[in-house]
Amino acid sequence: MKIIPLSEGTFTIDHSKLFVPIDIDNEDLESRPVGSLLVEIQPFVVITDKDVLLLDTGLGFEKNGTLQLFDNMQKAGIDPASVTKVLLTHLHKDHAGAACIEREGLGGRPSLPNATYYIQQQELEFAFEKGFPSYMPEELEGLKNTSQVKLLHGSGDIDNYIHYEISGAHSPFHQVFWIKESNETIFFGGDEAPQLQQMKHRFAAKYDYDGKKAMELRQQWWQQGEKEKWTFLFYHDVKNPVWGF
Repeated sequence: MKIIPLSEGTFTIDHSKLFVPIDIDNEDLESRPVGSLLVEIQPFVVITDKDVLLLDTGLGFEKNGTLQLFDNMQKAGIDPASVTKVLLTHLHKDHAGAACIEREGLGGRPSLPNATYYIQQQELEFAFEKGFPSYMPEELEGLKNTSQVKLLHGSGDIDNYIHYEISGAHSPFHQVFWIKESNETIFFGGDEAPQLQQMKHRFAAKYDYDGKKAMELRQQWWQQGEKEKWTFLFYHDVKNPVWGF
């Protein structure tokens, strides 16, 4: 399997839940509000024998009238129209910002024209119930009532090689994915396995729906991943987007 990180840059985020770009080579984190977290925003493309997979979709920012996600994909030699599956851990704005696009007179629609989107049904419902600032319901309208979206219920398998489970620790209906092919396992834990250091140390985050559960899951996945030689994808890690045993 081929893994392609699609970095959208490094940001700080504080209680305002706004993602503010930061140049970590020339700017001190201490210049940002107290409690600011330093995060990368980094969707991934995984190319398998069967599919071109996109794992989460980034912030949805645009550059010169084009989604930054699409610009990054094209620079990596990937045609957005070639993506066959979009795996969404959850629908927070930094993970699902580019899931849909709006065109005048056409309304919202999924941004990847030939892809099937895999979303927990309860997560989609919760996004519209909870709303701003964690979710941007108006930007998710295109995921409703479309044949491109496959609504999932609980845990299961996609095409006999992608396994998904509701983990429910960062948000109530957050899900995680294992992609298994040719004796290789890629694990993508979204915001419940966001950075390498959080896997190595016992750390309960206040921003998680259930911080204790998230901490315990990270320990469980890390131990199992070491034993079974998984490759981890870290969506928010500034230095280590991909880590394999």
